[in-house]
Amino acid sequence: MRAARTSVVAAISALTTITAVAGCAEKSDAKDSDAVQVTASDNKCEISKTSFPAGHVKLAVENKGSKTTEVYVYAAGDRIVTERENIGPGTHASINAEIKAGSYEIACKPGMKGRGIRQKVSATGKGTAAKRNPQLDKAVAAYRAYVQKQADETLPKAKAFAAAIKKDDLEAAKKAYAPSRVGWERTEPVAESFGDIDPKVDVREDGLEKGQKWTGWHRLEKSLWHTKKITKADHDLADRLVTDLKDWQKRVGTADITPTGMANGAKELLDEVQTGKVTGEEERYSHTDLLDFEGNVEGAETSYKLLKPVAAKNDPALAKELDKQFAAVRKLLDKYREGDGFVSYDTVSKSKRKELSDAVNALAEPLSKLAAAVVVK
Repeated sequence: MRAARTSVVAAISALTTITAVAGCAEKSDAKDSDAVQVTASDNKCEISKTSFPAGHVKLAVENKGSKTTEVYVYAAGDRIVTERENIGPGTHASINAEIKAGSYEIACKPGMKGRGIRQKVSATGKGTAAKRNPQLDKAVAAYRAYVQKQADETLPKAKAFAAAIKKDDLEAAKKAYAPSRVGWERTEPVAESFGDIDPKVDVREDGLEKGQKWTGWHRLEKSLWHTKKITKADHDLADRLVTDLKDWQKRVGTADITPTGMANGAKELLDEVQTGKVTGEEERYSHTDLLDFEGNVEGAETSYKLLKPVAAKNDPALAKELDKQFAAVRKLLDKYREGDGFVSYDTVSKSKRKELSDAVNALAEPLSKLAAAVVVK
């Protein structure tokens, strides 16, 4: 969940012995005349163009503020078209996306929280002017099937989790909790793109907006591991979780998926690892962070493998580096396997967390270039 994360930012600061997440942002060519220049600060979000041709759009972002920021492109209803997180003070990032004709908002989020500072923009032209390699159409179709499969397989696991809660079976509910989240973690950027589902099912307590009722997995996680008691309210929350996940399952087939969106989503999943799993913030009560970590990495690697035929042709060195870094992260994760899952994350020392963080950063840097590698030259 990427909503307000003040405590996560604080946690990352506290773990400064871990490589800073700002290092994930790649350098961009600020003089690229075709790009929409986005200059973020602690109280402004300045853009060089309010109108640009639909199709392949590049955002060249510079963070001149003192806080780590995020940049989002929103369509109507706060549907996320593309985003980039963890743009540290004094750094640049380049975002490549396919944007259809229409009205949008570009948002900068200093401190990575809230609705952000927004600017209205428009993409002009008929439909999406972007050219596309036929291999990329196959990649999109395969990824859409993958996302649907993850949603379909999540529902029975979520129902089993809910059933254990409604039987007041604390231990069975704990056992069913983490497996019910894996499909979500693998495909979270697609779920988040709808704007309204993620806050219902995956928000943490510190990510709640003013007046928002806390529902979803993490509210139940707190009951199971922190208060260690299942209440009638938890029964209702379990039913609500299943209902919301059914909504997600029905809607994933309508998601607007593009090759650059797949690539950016893969990078977003690595950001999820860095800002939530490595810090221990995501599963603060259950300490099942490593299963979420694996889900995020698996989802990112799936996107990459589907895009690899084109990316490897356009940028062979990048593909070689991504192969190497994905393998390194998988090998490192294997050290923490225990039975069908992983060790409790609270048993992982600070030095070992740093090792995990370094491996994620080593992967995130080349992964941030994947979207550019699938754009037709």
